[in-house]
Amino acid sequence: MKNTGLHHVSVLSSDVKKAYGFYHSILGLKLILKTVSQDDPNMYHLFFGDETGRGGTEFTIFEMKNYKYKKFGTNSIERTMFLVPTEESIYYWENRLNKYNVLNYGIEIYNDKKILRFEDEDGQNLGFVYKDNINLDKMNPYVADDIPKEHSILGIGDIYLRVRYTEPTQKIIEEFFGFVKYNEIIKNNLKISLFKFYDNDFKHEIHIIEDKNSSLEDLGIGGVHHISFGVETIEDLEYLQQKLEEKNFVNSNIVDREFIISSYFREANNILFEVATPLSKDKKEFPLQNQNFDEITLYLPKFLEKNRKEIEFNVNYQF
Repeated sequence: MKNTGLHHVSVLSSDVKKAYGFYHSILGLKLILKTVSQDDPNMYHLFFGDETGRGGTEFTIFEMKNYKYKKFGTNSIERTMFLVPTEESIYYWENRLNKYNVLNYGIEIYNDKKILRFEDEDGQNLGFVYKDNINLDKMNPYVADDIPKEHSILGIGDIYLRVRYTEPTQKIIEEFFGFVKYNEIIKNNLKISLFKFYDNDFKHEIHIIEDKNSSLEDLGIGGVHHISFGVETIEDLEYLQQKLEEKNFVNSNIVDREFIISSYFREANNILFEVATPLSKDKKEFPLQNQNFDEITLYLPKFLEKNRKEIEFNVNYQF
């Protein structure tokens, strides 16, 4: 099975238009798809990414109108760290976030690197990180008009997980997805195990915070619904599906989303993992950028197209 590292992160938002303003207009991410959840077509689903929309850069948002907000806890996907080109980029983003009055915690030292943690309007835990071993010639950031290319977001850098028990999650990301443990640190009296995927351009990392004392997270708006790992082909996905069945993981079976094919399962700490093939849509099919949200055409898969009028009414309905 050919793993490709992290594929995307999917989060919950209270308002899709505010989210579009934040992630596109402030963070400068490219809108790849304006679509709906195929499991609940009354819910917007936005895909952001780099210039090409490739796996490893995608950040997706489900709109959950009038839903509860998350409550902090363990057994959760705690934070998404966006990858930026250099240490200087951390300072650039601190200034830009302050310009837009975005809640942030200033530049900190974590794992011997400068990072910047911040939150969106829903309290989504985010951050910026840079890495010394990134080949910038292999990066394809979307360059917004008011963000210099040398500081544009490259993709997903690190994901922080908070779990009761490190070992079961560690076993999955090592054996199924090819991550390698390279360090272990203590922060706030908690053990953090650090894992890296060496075989892609982003050198994705997963940091597992072991927290046996906090109550379990109550997922809601401002939380992360799932993270997705990438594979190269449908044959790789079928091989993984066979392994899931052999180990009796409860799973979704293989699901064809039209633009990706994937499978979902919960690992031992009850975190939802997806495994997905590369995005099949071509760059020329992406929406034009810098448009008003309402002017962007809603993409629907073929099986939902017949319900377009009803879906467009429902996703824009104001409670």
